[in-house]
Amino acid sequence: MTTLTPRQPPNILVRILFQSMTDESLWLQIFWLLIRVSAGGLMIHNGLDKLANVQGFADNVVTYIGLPYPVFLTYCAAYTEIVGAILLAFGLLTRPSAAALLGTMLVAMFFHIKGNGLKVTPLETAALYASFYLFFLVNGPGKFAIDTWLWQKLTLTTSPNS
Repeated sequence: MTTLTPRQPPNILVRILFQSMTDESLWLQIFWLLIRVSAGGLMIHNGLDKLANVQGFADNVVTYIGLPYPVFLTYCAAYTEIVGAILLAFGLLTRPSAAALLGTMLVAMFFHIKGNGLKVTPLETAALYASFYLFFLVNGPGKFAIDTWLWQKLTLTTSPNS
């Protein structure tokens, strides 16, 4: 029979990347998983839409809010929304993915505020996504995630029990 014993704690970077602030409630963890997969899966089409009309997004959004290199930043936003969303959905590098996705949503919120003021309709979707990504940035991926599995592999070691 083998037992799991703690290893020496990994450095702070590994802890930030992989450790989740988990609660052991199974229903909470299932809900956490569903929200993570939904928040990741629903974002992918936004990145694909940007790639479908790079110049249009660059001219109508990036240039409008005054950022430099509009085409480059359009590609950055698109691939962040595609790759970051996939990583988030799987729970791999969840915090860096959530931080990048939160950044794109903060820019989207700025765009909507600049164009429409504080009208709720165009702003609410970006704000809801931003709140989800902030949650995962602060709390990590939850129990059912690749990051959690990696964290367990990095912090626990098996040893034969005599």
